[in-house]
Amino acid sequence: MAARGRPRTFDRDAALRRAMEVFWERGYEGVSLADLTTEMGIASPSLYAAFGSKEGLFREAVALYGTLEGGATARALAVQSTARAAIEAMLRDNAAGYTTPGRPTGCMVVLAATNVSPANQGIGDFMAEQRRTAREDVRARIARGVADGDVGPETDVDALAAYVATVLHGLSFEARDGVSCDTLNAIVDRAMVTWDALVAPPSPA
Repeated sequence: MAARGRPRTFDRDAALRRAMEVFWERGYEGVSLADLTTEMGIASPSLYAAFGSKEGLFREAVALYGTLEGGATARALAVQSTARAAIEAMLRDNAAGYTTPGRPTGCMVVLAATNVSPANQGIGDFMAEQRRTAREDVRARIARGVADGDVGPETDVDALAAYVATVLHGLSFEARDGVSCDTLNAIVDRAMVTWDALVAPPSPA
């Protein structure tokens, strides 16, 4: 009977997590295969055997990031009783996550592939779709607020969701530039003032 090949001699989960951290910190095009194998502690043949390609590794790393880091957003949107409370909790929880010591700053989904070469446009499209999905989650929570009566019925739900997503992405870029969590929370304070103006019901005639 033919041998099935040598078994893996590395921890795939640990290697994937390290790859996620490297992509998160340096971006897709800022990391070479040599960088990845060095950081993951494996040889190139092992990377290809386990993940197929650099792109395959990156896609798995993004999925892992969503599992590990996306919980704050999902929890805030699901648990809070009003749309306002949900959006504020989402922004503050992410501000804290973006500035946690000992790991890369900002959001991997926002920062890891904002500009890509034509050869990697598929990665750019993939990450843009990740951001669109997150924005749609925000939109759905705001729409629920309209249905529940805590968001004004005349509110432009699409525009408000786009505004919230823009604030969230801005927090990520600010964190990457070294802005503190306190300053990010001050930005959230002002964003919520804007929220109140945007969702207020029309004044009586």
